[in-house]
Amino acid sequence: MKRPARAARARELPQQVRIVGGSLRRSVLPVLDRPGLRPTPQRVRQTLFNWLGQDLTGWACLDAFAGTGALGFEAASRGAASVLMLERDPELVAALRAAQARLRAGAVSVERAEALSWMHGAARGRLQLVLLDPPFDDPAMLELALQAAAHLVAPGGFLYVESARPLRGCPAGFQPWRKARAGAVHFHLLRREGSG
Repeated sequence: MKRPARAARARELPQQVRIVGGSLRRSVLPVLDRPGLRPTPQRVRQTLFNWLGQDLTGWACLDAFAGTGALGFEAASRGAASVLMLERDPELVAALRAAQARLRAGAVSVERAEALSWMHGAARGRLQLVLLDPPFDDPAMLELALQAAAHLVAPGGFLYVESARPLRGCPAGFQPWRKARAGAVHFHLLRREGSG
């Protein structure tokens, strides 16, 4: 009887992910038990920021479907001047704000918002990096997110996309920069044409 009770309690404990690089390296972020929440794997985050050169000093970034905030906190950890995290789930918003305060991540701000609507209404060409990790098994949402995010990226800036399948093309004005796969996760880095 004691063993099953201990096992049940262990399963109830929140999972967590660790930030893999920069000033916040090894900091822990909680992973709440929320429908569809799937943090970006550590290996994928490490590869992405290797592609970006690790130093994001001065960059303005958007983590559009923030979830645990792993991607956005990785960007802040590497010197981004501002990282706006968008999340519509109120429990995840509360967890993101708590993590921001605990880590003293002054570059990070959290907004409760529906990502597609927010991106459609935002100013053009002001961000160096937009991070898109929309609901994993919704190809229609992925396409809508790409369309909504493309105008936000400054010339020479990057659009990161994580999905269950390879991208079939790029939004107008973007070129494929890097791509890879880790298990079921396909991830792509697109670069906006022009110099930033």
